[in-house]
Amino acid sequence: MNVIIQLFWSFVKIGAFTFGGGYAMVPLISEEIIEIHGWLTMEEFVDIIAIAEMTPGPIAINSATFVGYRIAGILGSVASTIGVVFPSFIIILAMARILRRFWDSPFIQGSLVGIRSVVLALIVYAAFSIGKVAFTSLSDVVVAVMVLFALAVFKLHPIITIIGAGVLGVLKGILHI
Repeated sequence: MNVIIQLFWSFVKIGAFTFGGGYAMVPLISEEIIEIHGWLTMEEFVDIIAIAEMTPGPIAINSATFVGYRIAGILGSVASTIGVVFPSFIIILAMARILRRFWDSPFIQGSLVGIRSVVLALIVYAAFSIGKVAFTSLSDVVVAVMVLFALAVFKLHPIITIIGAGVLGVLKGILHI
C-alpha cells in the first residue's frame, strides 16, 4: 500500500508544479519516476510515453495511468491518475473565478507571456531527453526527420505518421537494419 501512496503524492507534485500541459510534464515525471524513486528505466519510460502518445486522451493523464499500472497494477494506475489530475482540478476551480475578474490586467497578461516561454523550454527539454534514448541508430533519426517534415510541410495527420513510423519500425526489426 505504501507504493500506492507514493505514486499518488508523486503525481500530485507533478500535477501541481507543471504548467503547459502534458509534454511539459514529461521532464518532471522522468525526474520523479526514474531519478528519485528508480521505479522505471529511461527505456521503459520512453516506451510508456510512446504508448501514452498513441492512445486517446491527454498525454499527462495517459502517462500517469500507464506508469502507475506498470509500478503497482490497477491501484497504482488509479492513484497516479487521480494524483496528476487533482491539483489541476483544484487550481482551475480557484483560478477560473479570479481570472474572469482580472483577465485584462497587465500583470496577468505579462505572467502568461512568461509562462509560455517556460512551457516551450520544458517541451524542448523533454524532446531532447526522450531523443537520447529513442534514437538508437541513424535510421531512427531519419524517420524522425521524415515525420517532422511530413507534419510541417504536408500537414499530414499525426495518426498517419504514427502508423507509418510503426510500420517502418516493424520493417526495421524484420530486416535487422
